[in-house]
Amino acid sequence: MYKGPSIQIENITKRYRSAQEDSLSQVSLQINQADVFGLLGPNGAGKTTLISILCGIISPSQGYVHYYINGKEITEKQRRSQIGFVPQEYAFYQELTAKQNLDYFGAMYNISRQDLSLRTHELLTELGLGKVADKEVSTFSGGMKRRVNLAIGLIHKPAILFLDEPTVGVDVQSRNAIIKYLEKINSTGTTIVYTSHHMSEAEEFCNRIALIDHGRVVTEGELSDLLTENNATSLQSLFIKLTGEAYRD
Repeated sequence: MYKGPSIQIENITKRYRSAQEDSLSQVSLQINQADVFGLLGPNGAGKTTLISILCGIISPSQGYVHYYINGKEITEKQRRSQIGFVPQEYAFYQELTAKQNLDYFGAMYNISRQDLSLRTHELLTELGLGKVADKEVSTFSGGMKRRVNLAIGLIHKPAILFLDEPTVGVDVQSRNAIIKYLEKINSTGTTIVYTSHHMSEAEEFCNRIALIDHGRVVTEGELSDLLTENNATSLQSLFIKLTGEAYRD
């Protein structure tokens, strides 16, 4: 399997209008294909801004982002069909059924009716939603809604998947099911960029991380190497050591 860069981030800076300081300053990172790459940091560190730039939701003030599939750089138009984004907020229609939601969002990617039917069935089954496929999502538990959110982000089989707090507020069973499925698709080559405040989950899930604070990269690399270099016993202790113990808003 190809293990070169999937995303190359070069000197990204972002300052919002009327802001006194940069939200991101000179951020450079390389995320390799099939990485599970954790973007971690305190509240207000710049994680959401960076993910928004990487997904094409907002533009950087300076810098560039390059995307590659199996070593070949892809265009901005191609990028839209190769990226999946699962936001922290629910991104579906509560009054529709799980199946109707997947049909709707799948149609936006021009997936054929036959392929979409097969893909919808596959995802709902894999994520334990097959028996409730025809029930309105408004009746679902929080964990079930999280799985619908994930299925929508995966409906078009993206090569690169962005996850913003994918397991926040869910029960242990749902969290376990979500992480297991993510590990499964990652093993087949899907690059995953993940952000969370669950340090123990991130430590188990990610093979590489970047800690961001005040808009800058504090450290990045293989987690085991970072723990050794900083004489830390866990990701949480590393996080506190490098970003401090002060309250964050």
